[in-house]
Amino acid sequence: MTREQAFPPVVDERTRLLILGSLPGRRSLDARQYYANPGNRFWALVGMVIAVDLRALAYPARLDVLRAHRIGLWDVIAAAERQGSLDSAIRNPELRDLAAMAATLPGLTTIAFNGVKAASTGLRQLGAAAARYRTLTLLSSSGACAVRAEVKQADWLRLRDCLT
Repeated sequence: MTREQAFPPVVDERTRLLILGSLPGRRSLDARQYYANPGNRFWALVGMVIAVDLRALAYPARLDVLRAHRIGLWDVIAAAERQGSLDSAIRNPELRDLAAMAATLPGLTTIAFNGVKAASTGLRQLGAAAARYRTLTLLSSSGACAVRAEVKQADWLRLRDCLT
């Protein structure tokens, strides 16, 4: 089992919505890109929310578009041991200080968790600071989350309300 390191945050002082995953999967880690696995619907789902085809853009442009829409990305786990890419295989996690990060973002109003693992871990980390923000638990964008596409899309569309 290898120890995997997550990525730095994609945020700036304008971030209004912070989307938190658990820990990048193997393909993402290898590519050094958030949500690099083509089976993960993250870019399609967020693109639908902001009406931009993010999948058609190069990775740096995707991040620029997210920042322009005041959307940030990060993970609740900084590092962990894991064999494969499933959240259920995460062992010995090193957790992030989410409350400290959130406090550095003056425009932050909403924290959305990409899946149950991110939510359960992240809400524990935020503790009482979670009350300062609107928090949402989204159906995981991962292909391992076997939910019909239209159900997942409807769930993620709730993010539109967080950007107005």
